[in-house]
Amino acid sequence: MKSDRRFVAELIRHVLISRICVREAIVHFPRDTKDKSIHAAYHALVHYEADEDLRLKDELYKEEQDDFLELIANILEKDEDLPENIILNYEKYYPCANILHEDNARGFFKGFFKFLNLK
Repeated sequence: MKSDRRFVAELIRHVLISRICVREAIVHFPRDTKDKSIHAAYHALVHYEADEDLRLKDELYKEEQDDFLELIANILEKDEDLPENIILNYEKYYPCANILHEDNARGFFKGFFKFLNLK
């Protein structure tokens, strides 16, 4: 059976090759995980989507962000912890990931809007 980390690595790679969108990847993240590496990967993907306009305007930024997500995917694929500096960088702004609890679209949007601080 594939580990949750390997599964998330696969989701990230599918986003990078445009096989799926970020929203679809997030919907498929492992539920109720306490794994800080998976939480950091979640935040990296949300950040990736939030910067879509900047990525279109700045090719260097796009390449750096793609490389960063690929690094995360490579580490998770080996079933290893992400480096502490990556985890801490996200934790200082987001104490935990808004990974879904309900297994439906309503749960996704509720969590996504909560993450964006919208009601």
